Amino acid sequence: MVREQVRIDTRTLQWKCVESRADSKRLSYGRFILSPLLKGQADTIGIAMRRALLGEIEGTCITRATSAKIPHEYSTIVGIQESVHEILMNLKEIVLRSNLYGTCEAAICAMGPGYITAKDIISPPYVEIIDNTQPIASLTEPIELRIRLQIERNRGYRIKTSTNVQDGSYPIDAIFMPVRNVNHSIHSYGTGNEKHEILFLEIWTNGSLTPKEALQEASRNLIDLFIPFLQTEEENLHLEDHQHMLPLRPSTLPDKLVKIRKKKKIALKSIFIDQLDLPPRVYNCLKRSNISTLLDLLNNSQEDLMKLEHFRIEDVKRILDILEKHFGLDLPKN
Repeated sequence: MVREQVRIDTRTLQWKCVESRADSKRLSYGRFILSPLLKGQADTIGIAMRRALLGEIEGTCITRATSAKIPHEYSTIVGIQESVHEILMNLKEIVLRSNLYGTCEAAICAMGPGYITAKDIISPPYVEIIDNTQPIASLTEPIELRIRLQIERNRGYRIKTSTNVQDGSYPIDAIFMPVRNVNHSIHSYGTGNEKHEILFLEIWTNGSLTPKEALQEASRNLIDLFIPFLQTEEENLHLEDHQHMLPLRPSTLPDKLVKIRKKKKIALKSIFIDQLDLPPRVYNCLKRSNISTLLDLLNNSQEDLMKLEHFRIEDVKRILDILEKHFGLDLPKN
């Protein structure tokens, strides 16, 4: 656990993490402050951040399980201690972290007798299992358990419906929200016209994100939602006429708006590489090299990128195409 003394700075607006701890692999806690704020501002920010933290952050989870040997969700299988329904509920509890866009597949292939846990899941390298000890099933006889899994990255909460049931394929309630709970409180100090406020934010996550990561991602997503209000009406009409040409990913900035903002260095720092629709392997290579924003990427040449571990010439060409298409930018060769 990390604790820091809370200090009030009346000169500039600052935020700080005053407490951070991991209660378990699937529960992390963080406490943050933002100050000094004028009267009423703390409540405005606190309400908006709480909604963004709970509803605007994407998460990864298992959304479907398929097996030819499963006759019905509420049936039992000889040699397996749990019912099929219990196995599906155990799969629902598995916490994942990924840079996935859309869906991918994973599988369980195990031979009994023995205990099947999350570590027995065979998943793509860009999908990380937070807690490998999460139980799935107990095999009491020497039988083989084969289950094909669908993994999806999305946001919010999705309840399974019976209309999605297919032969041997069963949907699973999807809780994509990595933030489990958020509290905000306000401390006032000063008198008269000099009265200020301190905003306290408490964040609990499922371990796939740290509370600090969740706070920063929610802030970026909240900013993206307000960006359209910075455009003039003429720009809005132009974008609506060509809406079918815009990227589907909500965090990707429209081309016209990017051209307006790219002249400012601070704008480049506010565009993160997870908004560039990069393949997961390319994204991971850049993150391992501490390249997190568009500005970080533009500070490298094509030759610099080729020196990154596991980076190929095709990856450089993909990045150049994205920079040219969405931002009208290029990277020097040397």
